[in-house]
Amino acid sequence: MSDTARASSDPDTIVDENRLDELISEAQTALPVELPALANRCARALGLDTASVYLVDLQQRLLIPLDEAQESLPVDHSSAGWAYRTVSVQVVGAEDGLLLWMPLVDGAERLGVLAVRTASLDGVRMRRSRMLAHVFAMLITSKRAYSDWLAARTRTATMAMPAEMLRAFLPPRTIGSSRCVSTAVLEPAYDVAGDAFDHSVVKNILHTMILDAMGHDLTAGLTTSVAMAAARNARRGGADLADVVDSVDHALARWLPDHFCTGVLCRLDAETGVLRWVNCGHPPPLLIRARRVLGRALESPPQPPIGLAGPLAPAARQIHETTLEPGDCVLLYTDGVVEARDADGAEFGLDRFTDFIIRSSSAGQRPAEVLRLLIHAILDYQRNQLRDDATILLFEWSPQLR
Repeated sequence: MSDTARASSDPDTIVDENRLDELISEAQTALPVELPALANRCARALGLDTASVYLVDLQQRLLIPLDEAQESLPVDHSSAGWAYRTVSVQVVGAEDGLLLWMPLVDGAERLGVLAVRTASLDGVRMRRSRMLAHVFAMLITSKRAYSDWLAARTRTATMAMPAEMLRAFLPPRTIGSSRCVSTAVLEPAYDVAGDAFDHSVVKNILHTMILDAMGHDLTAGLTTSVAMAAARNARRGGADLADVVDSVDHALARWLPDHFCTGVLCRLDAETGVLRWVNCGHPPPLLIRARRVLGRALESPPQPPIGLAGPLAPAARQIHETTLEPGDCVLLYTDGVVEARDADGAEFGLDRFTDFIIRSSSAGQRPAEVLRLLIHAILDYQRNQLRDDATILLFEWSPQLR
């Protein structure tokens, strides 16, 4: 049987390899708007019934179908949302068989879910459903870099222009390897301007950064955008941490004089757990170990913000170093997180912030899910009206667990 591959004696499990090869080749050049129809054709070629792609919205509250005729689903309180939140397959009964919710994941980044309908389920169909989810996760990742339609599908409100500019510079929410994961959230999603985060992996080194520019306008967004570009340029040129922050200092002083930002830059060796960091006028990072915050563990003498020129510029940045233990989490945040206030004026506060993270992590939540729940709690606390940008970045080193 040259044109088919038989996975079992069941005729339904026969796959036309030539047809599947044609579909995979077609996927490379398919327009993003053609992906819903392509998903169904791939499903049928694999002996399944249908497949539908859902992407999570910008605030991770809804799963939005690529098929514009279908309805969005809540991330909370739905089987599809459970698959997204836990990164696990959910199987539910349907009128004409079974419905599988497959997580769509690119590395450590959660993209959404794939809904697969099938008359029955066995090991072969489950493997094929997983394969289909992997293929479409890669397709979404490759095509969203240039598709305004895909970007628009994941929005539920109009985005302000400063936020549009800043988000063009942001990396994926979550990145990771077998040894460490870094994840971040940022609000207000459609009107952010002065806050930003960055994380990147260079060989075995995880680089993370959080920034908070003064103001809440286009210039504030431009300040953090220039800072991110300067940091990436230095990293990609092989610079060490001291040279990276020095490059950001000089870039802001040259291109945006009189504008500056606070920030924390970190460098984690994912093999040894050695953490090096520099704090430029920002709230100190927090170290969580064994379900408690180690007070003052990552505090350091104050240093000036980034971008100061002339006599205000620091002579040299102080780089600090410590060694993490497996399972340690490091938190970077902007002051808008802890300064959120309820209707009576009470601050969300640092204790509530860290307690939420510890309790959620202890309950088995993944780092990305911890931050999703936390940023929603902060928004709810302030009735969805943040007075300042709120950004959180969390990275975890757990080589023995992954």
